[in-house]
Amino acid sequence: MTRTAISPRLATSTFENTPYGCAVDTDRAISGLRGSRFAHFEWVDECCSTNAELAAAALRGEGDQVLGAESQTAGRGRLGRVWQAPAGASVLCSVLVRPDAVLGDGHLLTTALGVAAVEACRSVAGVTPGLKWPNDLVVQDRKLAGILAESHVTDGRIDAVVIGIGINVNWPAELPEDLASIAVSLNAVVGHDVDRTDLVVAMLIGFERWLELLAAPQGAGELRDAYVAHSATIGRRVRVESPTGAEEGDAVGVETDGRLIVDFAAGRRSIAVGDVVHLRVVT
Repeated sequence: MTRTAISPRLATSTFENTPYGCAVDTDRAISGLRGSRFAHFEWVDECCSTNAELAAAALRGEGDQVLGAESQTAGRGRLGRVWQAPAGASVLCSVLVRPDAVLGDGHLLTTALGVAAVEACRSVAGVTPGLKWPNDLVVQDRKLAGILAESHVTDGRIDAVVIGIGINVNWPAELPEDLASIAVSLNAVVGHDVDRTDLVVAMLIGFERWLELLAAPQGAGELRDAYVAHSATIGRRVRVESPTGAEEGDAVGVETDGRLIVDFAAGRRSIAVGDVVHLRVVT
């Protein structure tokens, strides 16, 4: 099945457009998610962008659901960057969430999915990635996964959030030269292929568990603690890059609202937006 593309913009990829791994088992995933918040689960051969598809679904008034694809022709990362992945080798999916008042903070939803993804990698593959601020999963500073969230606002409130995630799972042994030094896949770490169906189901079940916890008064604090425990950024010397320039400092913590706390030469500040480059471990 090929889902209709939303955007005409195509991504350029250095991978051949041929399937590499076994397809996600939709029936097994639906069975594993039955009765959960994400029981509406669809996985297709190809689409333009799962985020774009679910953004359109949000505008149509549709409820919580998951859309995944074996390949995307216009996968996107932060700041409009192209997301590259060989067909059939990754978890490429988006989640549409209709948050209630408690979950109206898009940052909390993104953080919850990131922590759930770390936990799923640990339980299914035996790999515990680090969380690089603000929304990447890394192994030894090489990118394993990225998350992109887009909020849809109606009458001044967040009506829906679409969160896309791409996890490198069963990639070819030989990577394109432009990716080999900056990207990593789960199978390269563990030495064998990882079941993508088990991984996506574990992630979604964990995501639902965190959403339920966030409804409790202490939930946001517990989520922050989990994020900090898995952080690959806290304790690092970092360079924070923003449209106004770049500045080096020591990353020392994360606020409940997701801002990164950095000690700069001029004093401590909380960073809401920007790219962070890891420089070295602070001793």
